[in-house]
Amino acid sequence: MKTPRATERSLLSMVGLAGSGAAIGFLFGYAGWGAAMGLLLFASLQLRQLLRLQRWLGSRDMSVPEGFGAWQPVFDALERRRKLDRQRRKRLLHALEAFRDAARALPDGLIAIDEDNQIHWFNKSAKRLLGLRYPADVDQRLDHLVRAPAFVRWLSEGRFDDPLIDQPAPQDERVRLLYRLIAYRPGLRMLIVRDVSNLMRLEQVRRDFVANVSHELRTPLTVISGYLEAIEPEELNEFAPLFLEMRQQSRRMSHIVEDLLTLSRLESQSAPRDEPAAICPMLERIHRDAEALSQGQHQIRLTCEATLDIVGSGKDLHSAFSNLVVNAVRYTPTGGRIDLHYGLHAEGTAFSVIDTGQGIAAQHIPRLTERFYRVSNSRSRDSGGTGLGLAIVKHVLSAHGARLEIESTLGKGSTFRCIFPASRLVPGAMP
Repeated sequence: MKTPRATERSLLSMVGLAGSGAAIGFLFGYAGWGAAMGLLLFASLQLRQLLRLQRWLGSRDMSVPEGFGAWQPVFDALERRRKLDRQRRKRLLHALEAFRDAARALPDGLIAIDEDNQIHWFNKSAKRLLGLRYPADVDQRLDHLVRAPAFVRWLSEGRFDDPLIDQPAPQDERVRLLYRLIAYRPGLRMLIVRDVSNLMRLEQVRRDFVANVSHELRTPLTVISGYLEAIEPEELNEFAPLFLEMRQQSRRMSHIVEDLLTLSRLESQSAPRDEPAAICPMLERIHRDAEALSQGQHQIRLTCEATLDIVGSGKDLHSAFSNLVVNAVRYTPTGGRIDLHYGLHAEGTAFSVIDTGQGIAAQHIPRLTERFYRVSNSRSRDSGGTGLGLAIVKHVLSAHGARLEIESTLGKGSTFRCIFPASRLVPGAMP
């Protein structure tokens, strides 16, 4: 080992200097003073090495000074540490440059902002999508540069779990943007800006296609259904069962077309009308319709506790609530119970439909509001469902700033709860 050997040599040097000083002092009759002078010389040499080390640590000189004795292992260790630190620094710089190059090359815009929306850094895509300038816009407030009211409001709310979709770009309204906010360090946020123009165009093509096809199907289905309704099954003898099946399927197709047209209308309208909708009288009508559909096979009870109406489209709200209630009647076995409840909620008000039906497995619940998604195809065919009812409910609630909660247990039943924010409520009257 170098360190013990260097220490031994250092001790031998100290002893040698002290012995030499004592020998010289002995010639003059001052052996003790001679030994002391030898030790003082040894201490001076050590102090000199310490001063050299101190000067080197305070300088920018990359070459480590050479030492002797016990100091040599110290300087050697510092040299090895310096080389390791230099290699580590190079790796970190390389990784940082690679990360910056990757961030610059991303097609999505990246903007690092703080809690005051002050810009710290952005990449080339952010410059292109939002028209930012470098370095002029660094340290500027982002909400002062992008002044779209919807974006400024969304940014101030800090909605990390709720992206802002289909917003026009500041430089070109034909470019549609998606904004997403991510918190990545305390006090710092990353704004991701994505060009979704092609996706929005494809979505518009899909909506137009569904709407046009539904309109085209509506007329022939109306004609076919009219003729089928005009013919009496008793006149067809052995073909009567086939005729009844045709009539049932034509009605089902008509319901699908009507639901598709409703969905197209909901997707195309920008916002519902700001008119108070009397909820309790509406639920009374839905309750009577549900009892007529049930024909006494279920116990259906309505409880309307909140004297608050909802600002929006009464027609759309009626469609959403009616879809939930009709589903409960269709999928609840004979003798089951269905409770309709409208009352206060922590966020505002809530309309709940609680049934004692078959229940829904947990893996199906996240997809229930997708159009044409069915838990069981055979069950949907037997009940006459179109697979579009909950999609309509989702669109109506989203347009009214509300949300849908679904709770279900297999074999025990389900609860569908429409929760409306306080901002959509106005004083109303009980029926």
